Amino acid sequence: MSYEKVSQAYNIIVGTKQTIKALKNGEVKEVVVAEDADQRVTFKVIQTAKELQVPVIKVDSMKKLGKACGIEVGAATVAITN
Repeated sequence: MSYEKVSQAYNIIVGTKQTIKALKNGEVKEVVVAEDADQRVTFKVIQTAKELQVPVIKVDSMKKLGKACGIEVGAATVAITN
């Protein structure tokens, strides 16, 4: 379901640095995090989202998340923007 949500979203941001920046700018309505991603990579995104009370959805695969975004590589985090 969450992969479907990402693939159908009009405005997404892929990557941890860009996601954190968008969170701090108040542009994000939901964050999707791959559970198989390195925790050192995803921790700050999850922490920032919780602080700003933005929902975090977890999915099982970076590869599937990247594919849902239309990229050839895996994605650790994706932000769905307003």
